[in-house]
Parts: sequence; C-alpha cells; structure tokens
Amino acid sequence: MKKIGFLSFGHWTPSPQSQAQSAADVLLQSIDLAVEAERLGVDGAYFRVHHFARQLASPFPLLAAVGARTKKIEIGTGVIDMRYENPHYMAEDAGSADLIAGGRLQLGISRGSPEQVIEGWRHFGHHPADGETDADLARRHAETFLELLSGKGFAQPNPRPMFSNPPGLLRLEPYSEGLRDRIWWGAGTNATAVWAAKLGMNLQSSTLKFDETGEPFHVQQANQIRAFRAAWKDAGHTRTPRVSVSRSIFALVDDRDRAYFGRGEQDGDQFGYIDGPRRAVFGRSYAAEPDVLVEQLKDDEAIAEADTLLLTVPNQLGVAYNAHVLEAILTTVAPALGWR
Repeated sequence: MKKIGFLSFGHWTPSPQSQAQSAADVLLQSIDLAVEAERLGVDGAYFRVHHFARQLASPFPLLAAVGARTKKIEIGTGVIDMRYENPHYMAEDAGSADLIAGGRLQLGISRGSPEQVIEGWRHFGHHPADGETDADLARRHAETFLELLSGKGFAQPNPRPMFSNPPGLLRLEPYSEGLRDRIWWGAGTNATAVWAAKLGMNLQSSTLKFDETGEPFHVQQANQIRAFRAAWKDAGHTRTPRVSVSRSIFALVDDRDRAYFGRGEQDGDQFGYIDGPRRAVFGRSYAAEPDVLVEQLKDDEAIAEADTLLLTVPNQLGVAYNAHVLEAILTTVAPALGWR
C-alpha cells in the first residue's frame, strides 16, 4: 500500500485560458480540490510555497481552511522555504493550523528553490550570519523550529503577568502534540537527506535533485532514499520515517487528457543548471494510456522505495478536471501497481 496525495503549485494568471485567474481563485479552488480529493479517497493535499510569484505563498491560512473543511485527508506543504520564516511565529501558526485540522498536518520544509527576486529573504528581515550561506540560514531556522515544536519551556515568565502562568519556563502556544514527528525536509542532495534523518525529519524528494552520479533521476532518487533510511537507523530513532516522492503522472483516458498531455513532449530525464554551476537532473513526466503507464511506472525505483507519492496537478485547468486526473490514477493505475 502507498499513500497518494496531490501537490499543487497554485499558479494563477489573468488569462482567458486559465481557470485560476486570481489569487482568490487559487486559494478557494485549492480548498475545493482538497474536499474533492478526500471524497475520492486521496490521502493527502499538499501545496507548494513560492514568494514574489503568482503562486501560493503564505501557507497557514490555506492549511487551516482546508483543515476546517475536511475530516481525514492529510494536509501538507512541499515545501516551505525556511530562509523566509520566523521559526517562533511559524511554530504558533503551525500549531494553530494542526489543531484546527485535528492533527493532520504534514509540513514539508526546506532551503527552497531558485527565487523570483534577488535574496528575497532579506526583504522578510532575515540575513545569514557571518560565514553563513543562505542554505545555512534555512537549516538554522529549521533547527530552531524543530526545537520549538518539542514543547519544552524556554522563556522566563514575567513576575507580574497579565494572566496567570503555569509553573516553570513558558513555551509557545498553542502547542500541538505530535506535530514534531510530522515535519519533512525537502532534500536536493544525498547529504541533506542524511542531515534530515539525523534530526528525525521525514524525507520529501521532488521531481529534481542535484546530479551526483550521472545516473537516471529515479535511480539517484532511490539511492538518496536508501541513504536517508540508513542514516535514520544509525541515529537510533524509534519511529518509522516516511518518505515521499513527487511525479507528474497523467492517465490518458479521454479526449481531454489526450489533448492536454498526449503529445509525449517529455518522455525522458532532463539535465540543467539551477542556482549556479551545479548540474541538476529533472525527472521525466509520465503521460500514457493506463496499461502503458503501469509498465512504465514499474521501473521507477524511487516510487517503489517511497511510502508516499505526490501527484503534481495542473491547477489552472480547474477543480473538476484535476479531480478527474486524480480519480483516473486511483482507479486505473494504482490498483494494477499494488498501491491500492
């Protein structure tokens, strides 16, 4: 069995061809898609976070709204860029959203992706310390966030408070028990996957990673997952970690699907450069008749290694069509591969 969720980047554009022409459209449709996904039996509703872009940004109002409208589906991010985050404020927001959802949050965090603006985190008031890189800044914020989610008191109470305090040092409120175990790190390298394992975070691996061996994307990603699990075991954690991979997968079951995705434009991995001189490998998209998809996906080593699969959705095509995309995977592909 494999958990299956959707991942939405939340694009919007004021174009007649888009079903999401404004930020309001994207936010409201994201909630509606989560409701539809839960009805279909999808396990998770995940949302990407990008700043300074016509895409989903501040995640916690959306996560709280989805939590209030649904009952069972996991609600997550993939990923929150920790260079931009105040860990203390984020801990309060995350605790609130998780309590509203009844403990269903699965928060993916990371160093983030290439940006729309130059050093955008500086506009949010965050600066690397002397000798730090922006990646170091993200990891420092992440470690602080994890410590705050432990629920340990750390702040000296005022001797004359406005309201009475419990004894001892105070923690941030509201506190949601168990959320610390539902934090995921989006790793772009084997080394950051190992680092995440040592800190007791679950692993999210996206549709791209830095090219470390020249092997096919799914092989490198599978090796990253194995390195993560080995590091987790070495760290002595007592719980079983979770691992997700993201894929663009479309079952061509009607003429709409064939018109949108039946051209076979990306049937192999791509290599390129992001954030400077390091080469990255981008995983292929899958779009084919269901029986062909099943045979193709059998060979994807990383999907086989992961316990959770996040399906990227073309959100600008609207809620009804994206629900159709998810239902087609659940009914024609997942059973044949033993995912359901």
